[in-house]
Amino acid sequence: MGGNIFDRFRSTEDLNSIPKGDMPGDKIHINFVHLEKAKAIIPVLMDMLNPILENHFFSRGIISICGGSGTGKSEIASLLSYYLNETGIGSYILSGDNYPHRIPEYNDAERLRIFRQSGTKGLIVHGQYTEERRKILNMLQKNNEDTDPKFIETYPWLEIYHNEGKLGLRNYLGTPSEIDFNELNEIISQFKNGADRIFLKRMGRKPEEIWYEAVNFRNIKVLIIEWTHGNSHYLRGIDIPILLGSTPKETLEFRKQRNRDRGTDSPFTETVLGIEQELLITQAAKARIIVSSDGKIISHKEYLRAMTE
Repeated sequence: MGGNIFDRFRSTEDLNSIPKGDMPGDKIHINFVHLEKAKAIIPVLMDMLNPILENHFFSRGIISICGGSGTGKSEIASLLSYYLNETGIGSYILSGDNYPHRIPEYNDAERLRIFRQSGTKGLIVHGQYTEERRKILNMLQKNNEDTDPKFIETYPWLEIYHNEGKLGLRNYLGTPSEIDFNELNEIISQFKNGADRIFLKRMGRKPEEIWYEAVNFRNIKVLIIEWTHGNSHYLRGIDIPILLGSTPKETLEFRKQRNRDRGTDSPFTETVLGIEQELLITQAAKARIIVSSDGKIISHKEYLRAMTE
């Protein structure tokens, strides 16, 4: 299934000519690895999706595509949407990255603030905060080195700072404190209840680059939400969550490939990605389709085994 529709694609230029998602400035580069994954997903997806559309009053369903950074969420969402549109099932791709409370720069700053505040309070609670260590910590923070685990060897008390900082982040990342799940859930509700016109949020990189656009859903049967948190417990009404699997090592390699012109990720970014990976693993049982990094449809048990290898 899907082979004939995708047969026209002879090059990556052909692949990247198809419509993509609604995140402003998002750089999406589809390749033939993404195409093979999409081909593997489609037969399983359609077996699940057709009964949902047949039994829903407005013939509508919602798919989410989630996974770690660099797993190809945007690219595979674009291919699945293309397939659905070509087969007469109208679809629209919504990027969940439009729905944090803060623009990326401010959200990154809030994440770092939480890490540092939680880490410092942890030192106090454990009786490890002294004037000398305050000066060292301030120096490390000034140089953006306080999140780098290599300094734990020099300053063993920094391990407490890191552990407590991560605990603080776990209580923020992917929660309603970071993301406006209420707004997303309202959009899902409107779509499921047959709304023909829904205002969707757009978020750029600057404070003045936040706006809303009225989107026509009259001929749209499937809403595709592509997003790291597309399988979150806070998200309501997802019919078919699709998880793109990757081990922490694979996710890091994906990041390095994507950032080859900008340098590798900072230790703090790796910390954030590690916590997001933990979330994906704890939520994986809810996924109805799980795709391995090599493009195979796998079970939840197989996914968990891959995460621990």
